[in-house]
Amino acid sequence: MPYAITNRCIQCDNCLPQCPQGAIKVMEGEYWIDPILCNDCQDYSAPQCLVYCPVASPIPYQAKKGRCKTDVRTTPSPKLFLNGKSHPFASSIIIWELCNVLAQRHSLIWESNAAGELYYQRQINGGKGAIAFQITDSLESNIPIPLKSKEALSAIATFDIRAACMHLIYAAHVTNLNQPWEEEFIINDRQIEEYLGLEKRKDLSKSAKLALIKELVQQPCKLIVSINLPAQRKMQGVSLEKSRLWHLLETQHHFQADELGCKHLVGLTFKIKAGEWAQYFLNQQGCQERTALYQYGSLPKALLSAVMSIWQQHEGAARMMLWLLFKTKMGREQRITIPTLMRVAYGERKLSQVILQPENRQRLLRIFESDLEVLNQYGLKPVFDPVTYPLEIQPLWTKLVDIPEDAEAALEFWIDDGSHSTRLTDAAPRGKWNRLMNARILYFDMPPEWKKQITKSKKKQQTNNRKAKLKPQLTLSTEYILEARKRLGLSQRDLAQLTGKSQSWIRDIENGRFQAKLEDQILLRKALGLGMG
Repeated sequence: MPYAITNRCIQCDNCLPQCPQGAIKVMEGEYWIDPILCNDCQDYSAPQCLVYCPVASPIPYQAKKGRCKTDVRTTPSPKLFLNGKSHPFASSIIIWELCNVLAQRHSLIWESNAAGELYYQRQINGGKGAIAFQITDSLESNIPIPLKSKEALSAIATFDIRAACMHLIYAAHVTNLNQPWEEEFIINDRQIEEYLGLEKRKDLSKSAKLALIKELVQQPCKLIVSINLPAQRKMQGVSLEKSRLWHLLETQHHFQADELGCKHLVGLTFKIKAGEWAQYFLNQQGCQERTALYQYGSLPKALLSAVMSIWQQHEGAARMMLWLLFKTKMGREQRITIPTLMRVAYGERKLSQVILQPENRQRLLRIFESDLEVLNQYGLKPVFDPVTYPLEIQPLWTKLVDIPEDAEAALEFWIDDGSHSTRLTDAAPRGKWNRLMNARILYFDMPPEWKKQITKSKKKQQTNNRKAKLKPQLTLSTEYILEARKRLGLSQRDLAQLTGKSQSWIRDIENGRFQAKLEDQILLRKALGLGMG
C-alpha cells in the first residue's frame, strides 16, 4: 500500500533523498507522495519515508472519498469539437509521421547513428527530402539531447498508442492560434477526459486517470524531429535539426486535502506550445504570400473515442484508423495496396517474417480481416478492387452482409447458398495469400465527420462567389484537361514544363485529387491552347 504525508509534516527534507522510487515530490512548497510511484518500499524492511521522518507524518494512503474539486485553476483554452463532431487540426507531413511513430513504436525500423543515438528516418516528398525522429527524456530543455540506443528502446517500450490521440488533440488546438510557433495553449485534465472518453471509465480511480493523462500528455513532447526539405517555388526550404514538435512549458498540479491533511491530486493543467515546424507548415500569412504552408484537415471526435475503445484488442485496426485520417486527404481514389495496410497495422519487420514463414500467414490473415471488420463497424468501409480483390478472397464478413434479418428469408438464403458448387463458408481458395499481396482497396468510404470541413468568413465567401461569377468559363474538368493534353500529343512531363509545374501536380489534377486554382486554370488553358471562354 502506498503512503501519504499528513499535515504533521515539518518539511525537514529528511524523506526526500531517501525515497527509492522518487515518489516524494515538492509541489508549491508542500510535500506530497505520488501514490502511483510509491510501492511501500518493497525491497526494504519498512517504508523509508516513515523511518527517516522525525514526526511520523507518513501514513498508509487511503483513496480520497467524495467529490474532487479545486479552488483555483488556470483558465484553459477554448474547448474543441464545439459542434460535437469534428475540429480542424494541423495535418502536415510532420504531424502525420509523428502520429505513425506514436502508433507503431517498436514496429518501426529504428537504427543507431555514429553517436550511438537511436533514430527512425524515412524519405519524403518523392525522395527529395527526409524526416527523422529521436527520443529524449528531458521535457524542460530547449536543446533536447537524444537518448542512446539502449535507453531509447526502453522508452519506446513504455510508449502508448493512446498518446497518438493526445498528439492529434494538440494538432487541433494549434489551429485556433494565429501564430502557433509563438503562442501557447492551455489544456486541463477535465477537457482531456472528455476528448478521450475517460470520464466514462468507472473502473479507474481519479489518481489512476490523472497518472494516465500525465503520461499521455508527456509522450508526444519526448519526440524530437529533424527534417530537410528543399525549396519549392517561392517557399523556402525547411531545415530543422533535433527540434521539439511540442513544448510542455508547464504542468500545474491541483490538490485537495482531507481531514488528516493528506494531499490528494485532483487535477492537472498543462501549457503547451508547438515547435518551429508550425512556422513552415501552419502559417496562414506565409501561405497567402506563398512562402509557407497552412495544411489542415478535419479531426473527428469519434476517431479519438474509437481508438480509445479498440487499442488493446485491435491495435492493428487502431493504427490503420490513425493512418487513414491523413491518407484520406489525398482523394477518393486512393488505391491502397494490402501489403501497405499490413505494414501500417503490424510493421515492416513482422510482415517480412510472415512472408518467409508460410505457417504463420493464416493467423496474420485472420487478424487482418478481423481488423478490417472493426474499421467497417466504425464507418470506415473498405471498397475492394473487383479485379485484384474479388469476392472469393474477400473476408467472410463482407459476404454475410446480404443475409436477411427475417428468419424465413434467412433460411431461404442459406438453402440457396447450399445449392451452389461454392458456398460462403467454404475454405479460402488456394493461393489466397499470394493473391492478397497483389490486391488493392480502391478507397475507404468515410463517415461524414471524417470529411474536411472548410470554414470561411462571410467576406471571403462573397469574394469567392464574385470570382466565380466573373470567371465561370475558366473551370476545367479533369476529363477536359486529359483529353486536351492527349489531343495535342503531350505527355504529363511536357505539360508540366509548359505550365511551370511539377509532373506530380499534373498527375494529381488529372486524377481529380484536387482542383486547380484560378490562376493555374489560366496557365493550363494557355498551355493547352484553349480559349478563355
